[in-house]
Amino acid sequence: MFDDILFPTDGSDGAAAGLAFALDVAAARDATLHLLSVANTTRGALDTAAGDDTLVEHARDAVDEAAERARERGVDVVETVERGSPYRVVCDYAESAGVDVVAMPTRGRRGLERFLLGSTTERVVRRSEVPVLTVRPDGDATAAYPFEAVAVGVDGSDCGRAALDVGVEVVDQTDAALHLLSVVDIAALGPDVRTEALREALEADARDVLADAAAHAADAGVDPAADAVAFGSSVSGAIRAYVADNDVDLLVVGTHGRTGFDRYVLGSVAEFLVRTSPVPVLTVRAPAEE
Repeated sequence: MFDDILFPTDGSDGAAAGLAFALDVAAARDATLHLLSVANTTRGALDTAAGDDTLVEHARDAVDEAAERARERGVDVVETVERGSPYRVVCDYAESAGVDVVAMPTRGRRGLERFLLGSTTERVVRRSEVPVLTVRPDGDATAAYPFEAVAVGVDGSDCGRAALDVGVEVVDQTDAALHLLSVVDIAALGPDVRTEALREALEADARDVLADAAAHAADAGVDPAADAVAFGSSVSGAIRAYVADNDVDLLVVGTHGRTGFDRYVLGSVAEFLVRTSPVPVLTVRAPAEE
């Protein structure tokens, strides 16, 4: 799962913080780290004070600095500088190079105080066919490897099953404990007089989803250490609470689920978790249909 890791960098403080975690993973796994920096030469993106060549030089400097840090850790690197739209280049490189995962901080050159919305990371999370490991580069988040407790959000969707497969693979490699979590969104129940009956039905459905996920994991050789149904008016909030209460250090989620298989992650649970999770989040898309 972590044999070939792509780390896009822009040389920012956020990228430097994310690189530290990527190096921890790469060093522990004896992995190859692909370092990619993209000079954003798309129309309208060029800084009025910096031409094409200057942007390429900055990108090269970012890769060189990251490569030096990697070599100090004994990590093999592949260095690449490209021109174009950053998120498109990152997604295309990830697929063409056959990397296992894209590791990215949630904030970069645009400022550590800026949320993910509209950033390169958000667009990569939305569109990458390769799982994306996001890390918040701030004091409110922690990132440590190897993982000891991995929580996978399951909802019975194809994307949830893809996330489960990736989570099981990570657990198998790191010998971590596998937690399976299904959340019942009580805010969706509304004031209906049948609320209690609906809640019980949704809980029963969630437990069926957990049982199916546990059986799937066991078939792959991993017995879950825990499974739980959580209730909350905020699905992302319920997941974050479970992470905090159970010392989870990696969260694995699908980028979209039962709310619509063709719906991008914008506004979804996955996006909010990437923005706010206190631990790294590994987002997974469902495999493309043949």
